[in-house]
Amino acid sequence: MKLSGAAAIAGIGATEFSKDSGRSELRLAAECVLAALTDAGLTPSDVDGLVSFTMDGNSEIAVARELGIPELKFFSRIHYGGGAAAATVQQAALAVATGVADVVVAYRAFNERSGQRFGQVSSAAAGQVNSAGVDNAYHYPVGIATPAATVAMLARRYMHEYGATSEDFGRVAVLDRKHAATNPKAWFHGKPITLEQHQASRWVAEPLHLLDCCQESDGGVALVVTSAERARDLAQKPAVIAAAAQGSGPDQYIMTSYYRDSLAALPEMGVVGGQLWAQSGLRPSDMDAAVLYDHFTPYVLMQLEELGFCGRGEAKDYIAGGALELDGELPLNPHGGQLGEAYIHGMNGIAEGVRQIRGTSVNQVPGAGRVVVTAGTGVPTSGLVLSQG
Repeated sequence: MKLSGAAAIAGIGATEFSKDSGRSELRLAAECVLAALTDAGLTPSDVDGLVSFTMDGNSEIAVARELGIPELKFFSRIHYGGGAAAATVQQAALAVATGVADVVVAYRAFNERSGQRFGQVSSAAAGQVNSAGVDNAYHYPVGIATPAATVAMLARRYMHEYGATSEDFGRVAVLDRKHAATNPKAWFHGKPITLEQHQASRWVAEPLHLLDCCQESDGGVALVVTSAERARDLAQKPAVIAAAAQGSGPDQYIMTSYYRDSLAALPEMGVVGGQLWAQSGLRPSDMDAAVLYDHFTPYVLMQLEELGFCGRGEAKDYIAGGALELDGELPLNPHGGQLGEAYIHGMNGIAEGVRQIRGTSVNQVPGAGRVVVTAGTGVPTSGLVLSQG
């Protein structure tokens, strides 16, 4: 049995993206799941599986009750925050491919701006009585207590080893905001930035400026996964799951793995990339577009290298040469990414991958038939290759 080509994303749905939704996270979850089902031409009674993040506050049974889903044959949760995004689709695809479930919806919904803000210091993270608390207890007491602070440490090492500059990181932010500016659903619609504005934005944790860091958003996104065969008879053009993978690298910690031989690398994404190309039978050069998880700009450069789009240390030159523009070699984040559209833990990026395959994106890449999508890096992560089948 092979996973590649067995399942497809048949529906996508989302709430609006805001800074204060004014409603509960459960309602956001119900809204985006219902929207995804409607998009696919299905109803809650068709659903027999649900998948989400361990960080999501909406239990599967609560979502099922609110929507009138009669029974669940499959339910699953994925760890490691944003690293879970593509893995929720992998879990759904595995369930469908093995006949455990017929229609599985992956969802993520939160009030991450008006509610719990992930970018803040959380003393509870170092005090929790589990292995994660032990890990955090090493670096929290010395002030490395936010995601930005941990990533800044790795970014500085990357700059030292490969000669990258803050301007190189800023080009990712400028590109994302350029694409968001023409996306009516993006929070930063109509608000592009220049490299000079990036450089002038305040420091969050050197060498990271404010505009190197993704935004905080309220909202929800859901994805309907079913068999590729069934998806062909539904309302929308399916995005076939050509590959789906998870990965954790050696000596893995969270956000920055401090004790590796090479600090300036993301081997967990290398593990994912190797599987994506092997499963799909494709190579980086076959990709028509990329939706890369952009919680912090330096990690976009490192993902390009880990996935094989350029050599180690070469991403800065690859980007500067225009490869990531909409008319370039590898159009990046046409929706604006999490820096420009919204931060929904990477799920909105998967939805953009589906739109590219359908040909319905507001920033459509002509002839996009193969798209690679990644989840959060610095943590155990995941990825997808979506295709027209």
